[in-house]
Amino acid sequence: MLRRIAVFILLATLAFTVACTNKKVNNPLANVGSKQPDKVLFDRAMDAMKHNRFDVARITLQTLINTYPDSEYIARAKLAVADSWYAEGGSTSLAQAEAEYKDFETFFPNMPEAAEAQVKIANIHYQQMEKPDRDFTHAMRAEEEYRQVILQYPDNKKMVAEAKQRLLEVQEVIAEREYRVGRFYYLRESYPAAIARLQSLANKYPLYSKADEALFLLGQSYEGEITMVRAKKFAEVSKARMIQDLTKSAAEAYSRILTRYPLMDRVDDAKARLQALHQPVPRPTKQAIALNKREEESRRETPMYKQVIRNFSKRPDTEQAAKGGDPTLVDPPMTSATEVVQQATRAMMGTGGGADKNAVAIETVGNGAPPPSQPAPRSDAPPSDNAGAQPENSAAPPAEQPANELKPNVATDSNELKPNTPSDSNELKPNVSDNSGQTLPPPQQVNEIQPGQASQPADAQAGAKPGDSASSSSTQQKDDDETISSSKKKKKKGLKKIVPF
Repeated sequence: MLRRIAVFILLATLAFTVACTNKKVNNPLANVGSKQPDKVLFDRAMDAMKHNRFDVARITLQTLINTYPDSEYIARAKLAVADSWYAEGGSTSLAQAEAEYKDFETFFPNMPEAAEAQVKIANIHYQQMEKPDRDFTHAMRAEEEYRQVILQYPDNKKMVAEAKQRLLEVQEVIAEREYRVGRFYYLRESYPAAIARLQSLANKYPLYSKADEALFLLGQSYEGEITMVRAKKFAEVSKARMIQDLTKSAAEAYSRILTRYPLMDRVDDAKARLQALHQPVPRPTKQAIALNKREEESRRETPMYKQVIRNFSKRPDTEQAAKGGDPTLVDPPMTSATEVVQQATRAMMGTGGGADKNAVAIETVGNGAPPPSQPAPRSDAPPSDNAGAQPENSAAPPAEQPANELKPNVATDSNELKPNTPSDSNELKPNVSDNSGQTLPPPQQVNEIQPGQASQPADAQAGAKPGDSASSSSTQQKDDDETISSSKKKKKKGLKKIVPF
């Protein structure tokens, strides 16, 4: 009995061991029940990432990508490489993660993970965003990347909702920066620059938490311009035109506070300024009141301890950002200080919009019948009566050539018509005799050697004498004899007969 029990236990143990060794791997991407080598590499990389061994995970994933380029894990592997850089952190690692996410979007644009990759690219810049008075490069990049998420992947509701909320926070930081710059120009009484900044801010970021403050400073800047215009020595008519235009612009800024932000703090001040400028005070609609109420209720107050911590951190405060509404996806036209000055100048001159340098003039053509067309000129047409007459505006005839001028010897055509003019007696003519068509003999060659004449050097022929020629010939003959005798083979004598060399 005990033996049977022992055998039964042994068989059960063996069956359990075999079952454990043949355990199938659960593949989340493909329901394949075997241990594939690419799946093994992918699992090892994921395990390394869980234990923060990012370099080991990247090496394993690169091995998977290079060894199995047709694997079904390629997309997940490339995304995991980017995730490893993103999880590692640091400016260098985040920059590398952004490049990897961009590559993933390029190679796999239709996968659902492409929207996730774009959101993480925007989050990279969102994490590096600094305070409004610091470098705003990452804030601008984050705004651009979040806009790309909303515009490129509108069907991914989850990612679009996250991108919209983050975009509102980023735009809150950028708007705060623009407000501080505009306020600085206002305090320095540089009103055109302040107007340009504040006007662009009000048009671009309507959900800014201090939009009423920006519009009120905009109206105050226009009133500051009015004060400066009154102090200048202009013509009264021009001064009145400019003051009227500036007053209208200030009233528009104050009226916008009442109609768009009726529940904010600057409403009473805007009403007072409109009454002081003798301008009508508008009343807000119920829709505007409800919209502004929702915006104000969605904002959160920054706790006291966070305000203290913010002083020691470079991260911006985004608590005041609106939690609802649609952010600005397309930037409106920006206003520059130059445009503000030009507009004031046009208002002073009374030209309104100003003259357009690129204006096109229109010429009105009459309704009469066009004149008849002239016949086409022909080469065989007879000359007209006034063909020989010289027109008044024609060029003057060439001046007469002097009689003693040398003329080139140019062959003339026998069929050419020549004018019937008397010949000049002083004209040089070539000395050519008429041989009735016979060919003239060639001229005698001067340097040709005649038969029976010995050739001599030119310098010897030039100044040689008879005696000198005889002595030179004898010397030359003697040199020739010596050369011939030296070239002959001489007989050897004595020991030289034995020595062969």
